[in-house]
Amino acid sequence: MKKLGQYSLLIFWTVLFIYPFLWMLSATVRPENEIKGFGIWPSEVSLYSYMQVFDKIPILRAFMNSLFVALTVTAGVLIFCSMIGYALGRLRFKGRDIVFYIVLFTMMIPFQIILIPLYILMVKLGWVNSYLSLIVPWLVSALGVILFRQYFQSIPQDLIDAARIDGCNELQIIFRIVWPNSIPTLITVGILTFMSTWNEVLWPLIVIRERDLMTMPQLVTIFAVGGQAESQLGVQLAAAMLLALPVIIAYAFFQKYFIQSMATTGIK
Repeated sequence: MKKLGQYSLLIFWTVLFIYPFLWMLSATVRPENEIKGFGIWPSEVSLYSYMQVFDKIPILRAFMNSLFVALTVTAGVLIFCSMIGYALGRLRFKGRDIVFYIVLFTMMIPFQIILIPLYILMVKLGWVNSYLSLIVPWLVSALGVILFRQYFQSIPQDLIDAARIDGCNELQIIFRIVWPNSIPTLITVGILTFMSTWNEVLWPLIVIRERDLMTMPQLVTIFAVGGQAESQLGVQLAAAMLLALPVIIAYAFFQKYFIQSMATTGIK
């Protein structure tokens, strides 16, 4: 009876949590006049809302832009943050702790504070309306540095010393020795970076004005609030579903490593 009660409670909270997503998915394939109800079973299935999205906005172009930007930023974060995390976790030099505290301090600064100076810098560099403005400012992540540092500190020093004896330099140690032993952390940082970059709306709205360079969240936002959706709730929800789908798929495939890394680094 105790287990029955526990599982009943878990099932209840699972249904409560997943219901809004199921309702949203159902609303995208229902007629417009049925969306206001609370049910999730459509009387008929129609792809009209999705067809309207593809007809009214260049959603595929925006998808490719978002995919390119998110993958590039993720690759950059994995490379640069692992190098910084290795230096702060395994190397000894003066000011190491101070550098780490500065990295921690940057996590406390709201993005809105650096928004205007960062935009002015993009204008001075001539990077407005280019992929560079979407990629370069986010190639280093404070959270990524912390996660890599915490995990690298758990790697046995004997393994690193053996690599040095075999003639490896520090970069070879990072990418040939440490990386293969840090798969959970690599996947965790990759997922977090990909999700945050993919979902970013405010920064692209500021630095990108050309329609061909717009990211998917930016284009969907303009589509939903700019009047192109013509107040059709089903069309707006279809665009939002297309936006959320890649992140859901990525997390579904890599959730095991994500949870494992969070437990290993002590961030729960």
